[in-house]
Amino acid sequence: MNNREVKVMKCQKCGAENANTHVKTIINGEFREYDLCSECARKMGYTNVFADMDNDFSNLLGSFFTNVLPARTQATRCEFCGSTYAEIAKTGQVGCAHCYELFADRLYPSIRRIHGNTTHCGKNSGRAADSAKESVEAAKKPAEMTKKEKITDLKNRLDAAVKEQNFELAAELRDQIKELEG
Repeated sequence: MNNREVKVMKCQKCGAENANTHVKTIINGEFREYDLCSECARKMGYTNVFADMDNDFSNLLGSFFTNVLPARTQATRCEFCGSTYAEIAKTGQVGCAHCYELFADRLYPSIRRIHGNTTHCGKNSGRAADSAKESVEAAKKPAEMTKKEKITDLKNRLDAAVKEQNFELAAELRDQIKELEG
């Protein structure tokens, strides 16, 4: 086959048309791949997920907030920015910080669906900060430990810091390990 020839695959379902859709599925741990023509793909329910999507990113975010829209006649407005929940759901943009309090019962389930949580749990959270303090204190343990024990202890704390995504502490621990090993 030279550079100009293109291998044309036939649809694995009908065998008549050229395949233009490649589908990969994992169902109950079983991996399958299909090459289908557009008609067979459509019949099997595989459509272009982006075809009906508006290019406006806020519409994508707004789709997460469409669980329950209030009736237009009873729409509550934020007294600070004037936003209604329907507007937030449509645009995906919260009007102001006060909207989070006013529409909390409807916003938080959607936020939880998007982010998995409604409170910050990253490297600056209280749990990680406490853990970082403990790790720094542990690094200052008495010198009774042998060099090998210190390295093992530092490696264990390094693993814990990485799991907690506390990369600043992990870098400090890594440097201490290098210093002891070097």
